Amino acid sequence: MNRQRAWELLTEYTKKQGLIKHALAVEAAMRAYAKRFGEDEEKWGIVGLLHDFDYEEHPTPEEHPFVGASILRERGWPEEVIRAVLSHAEHTGVKRESLMEKALFAVDELTGLIVAVALVRPSKSILDVKVKSVKKKWKDKAFARGVSREEIERGASEIGVELSEHIATVLSAMQGIAEELELLGEKKT
Repeated sequence: MNRQRAWELLTEYTKKQGLIKHALAVEAAMRAYAKRFGEDEEKWGIVGLLHDFDYEEHPTPEEHPFVGASILRERGWPEEVIRAVLSHAEHTGVKRESLMEKALFAVDELTGLIVAVALVRPSKSILDVKVKSVKKKWKDKAFARGVSREEIERGASEIGVELSEHIATVLSAMQGIAEELELLGEKKT
């Protein structure tokens, strides 16, 4: 199990750049939390990279992430990776048990909200986003309405991190890969 193998699997099934960037954002956030909790950054990052790899081809709740789990199993991925992928989606019925599973659930929706906040900034740069900017947009239920604030709050609670601190952790991780996310905005050189 290594990142290159995970990247190849992701890009085999995912062509849309938005989904690839989402996978990169979740990977960065997972690595940040693995470091914070003293866990395996490589493994947690791989889980973040792979959590939605089947989504482009199998976006329905009947298929995602079940098809992905089957593909991972067929290709010999560890069961803890498969469980994490399954547990990140509420509709699977797979209860989040490990800290890695809980962290994946906690960061998944939040990365989307942070991207949305960055894209409405005049600079279109994630580097200009602050925690208070995210919290301000958080209150506007019409903004990024597809993002479940309830899931983000529940996720933060499950990993024992206060919401503002959770936003700061994920935001910082994403700012660290701003170029890969194509969110440098006007600051891009």
